[in-house]
Amino acid sequence: MFDTVLFPVDNSRQTLDTAAVALKLAQRHGSRLVILSVVEAEEVGGAMHDPVAVAQLLEQVRSSFEQAGISCDVLEREGKPAFVIGDVADEINADVIVMGTRGLALEDDEHSTAARVIQLAPCPVLVVP
Repeated sequence: MFDTVLFPVDNSRQTLDTAAVALKLAQRHGSRLVILSVVEAEEVGGAMHDPVAVAQLLEQVRSSFEQAGISCDVLEREGKPAFVIGDVADEINADVIVMGTRGLALEDDEHSTAARVIQLAPCPVLVVP
């Protein structure tokens, strides 16, 4: 049912909890996982974007998926997270997006990345609290 799972990550504490949900879903359905990191253009070179921390997180998540026997790809893109997530989901024909409710945007719920992805996504979105 879910051949391809898109898992957008950010540098938040919730990412690892959400990764566990994405992993269980992928194991249950024998899915391929695509890990996506999106950096906003304003963040590049700024204090909010720590490329070393992001690289470590991506490697940690990728490694945990592969140790569990789930193949995964890692994509890194630049742009507005909600729009990039929707575009990548369309590009890879994702069957579901698994993401957390916190971390990708610290704004109110009306402007949260998760809420915006739900509006833009070409596939179902599983939002992990």
